Amino acid sequence: MATDTITNPAISGGTPKSKVFKNFIDGEWVESASGKTFEDINPADTREVVAIFQESNKEDVDAAVDAAKRAFAKWRLVPAPRRAEMVFRAAEILIERKEDHARDMTREMGKVLKETRGDVQEAIDAAYYNAGEGRRLFGPTVPSELPNKFAMAVRQPIGVCGMITPWNFPMAISSWKLLPAIVCGNTCVIKPAQDTPLSTFNLVQALTDAGVPRGVINVVAGFGPEVGTPLTEHRDVRAISLTGSSAVGRIVGQIAAKSFKHCSLELGGKNPMIVLDDANLELAVEGGLWGAFGTTGQRCTATSRILVQKGVYRKFVDDFVARAKKIKVGNGLDESVEMGPAVNQRQLDTDLKYIEIGKNEGAKLVTGGNRLDKGDYKHGFFVEPTVFIDVDPKMQIAQEEIFGPVVSIIPCEGLEDAIAIANNIEYGLSSSLYTRDVNKAFAAVRDLETGITYINAPTIGAEVHLPFGGTKATGNGHREGGIGAIDFYTEWKAVYVDYSDTLQRAQIDRPE
Repeated sequence: MATDTITNPAISGGTPKSKVFKNFIDGEWVESASGKTFEDINPADTREVVAIFQESNKEDVDAAVDAAKRAFAKWRLVPAPRRAEMVFRAAEILIERKEDHARDMTREMGKVLKETRGDVQEAIDAAYYNAGEGRRLFGPTVPSELPNKFAMAVRQPIGVCGMITPWNFPMAISSWKLLPAIVCGNTCVIKPAQDTPLSTFNLVQALTDAGVPRGVINVVAGFGPEVGTPLTEHRDVRAISLTGSSAVGRIVGQIAAKSFKHCSLELGGKNPMIVLDDANLELAVEGGLWGAFGTTGQRCTATSRILVQKGVYRKFVDDFVARAKKIKVGNGLDESVEMGPAVNQRQLDTDLKYIEIGKNEGAKLVTGGNRLDKGDYKHGFFVEPTVFIDVDPKMQIAQEEIFGPVVSIIPCEGLEDAIAIANNIEYGLSSSLYTRDVNKAFAAVRDLETGITYINAPTIGAEVHLPFGGTKATGNGHREGGIGAIDFYTEWKAVYVDYSDTLQRAQIDRPE
């Protein structure tokens, strides 16, 4: 597709702060068949409409899938290194646009600029990594058990891939899905989160400007029941990738199973950070604050439980709470702000609900716990950084994912007790341990039932070249990032070439 066809995707007449974006289907910007639109609102100031998007339906999904299916016939035949070169060019384009895209993301999602710059950088990193994979896509060659016979396995693309992305990392997670998929030769239909579609559109714009042909990537904005469900159900979608809640993941998994689709689910977490007596306490406090309140706690990997050995428990609590009280909350466009708003009213209500649950359960609230709604906070979804201490690990606030700036500090006896508490949860995404003892560090790596473990770092901070995902209710065994994504977006084909010019029967024709 010529890049000049989408140089200005906004409908003429919109102001810079309220552009109207169409769906992107088969290389064209088109209105939804429904004729409806919805507003992308700034959660720090709900008076601002960041942009307007199409409220799509099944008809739009069908059109997008049809376009992707037609594009797949040609795209799968483009050599993988050529596909990868387009992704590399997209990385260069994103570097040029990084600041603009970061500011767009802060306006639509709320997290502070240093974090949205990191989100865009993660997409850039993912582009560079997957561009490299285009010259690998390794498969094994193995010796045959028969003479004059060659045996190998090669990767092949799956076909049309459906993608449903969350609002908390709106460009990074879209890049985790789109980039490995297209490098592997698949075509895509992506439904961005309704709270943050602009960042996905910005990513797709960069990929299109980099030369990705029409129909290879299609974007359909809208809501779960009207877009996500028909996308998951569509018979021509051969793989579905969801990042979201465990409740939604269970539904998507059941739908996908009916037609034997590949299905990747990256779901919830309730991530423990363990602090032992021998830890560097200053480092642990700093890490805990970043893990608990970075992105306003709106990360599946957020440090929502901190398990502290009793020998340093009081010192850690005092230092952590003192620092938490000083966190500056506000509009993320202000460079001095350290924590932004909740993404929407529903998430704010969830945060406040769990704060009340914690108080009613008998956990000790030592700071925060209130909505901020006066002065500069009046038009946003702000809540104070909130810390509960002396939390029983069986309490709801220590068991259920809150997805907000609410952290539970739990006393523990030592490493063995901490690991038992950490593992006694339905999720298994991320974990961390602060210690100076290398033996304990490796024991924790072995015994913590999570897909990710950090040593002397909080539970956040994944890098794009390693697999990302978790165990138990956190997912269904697949991984995003690194080789895990390549595995998901390819099918294995075993290939045997017999050049003996005779019939050779495996497992039967064996030399005596």
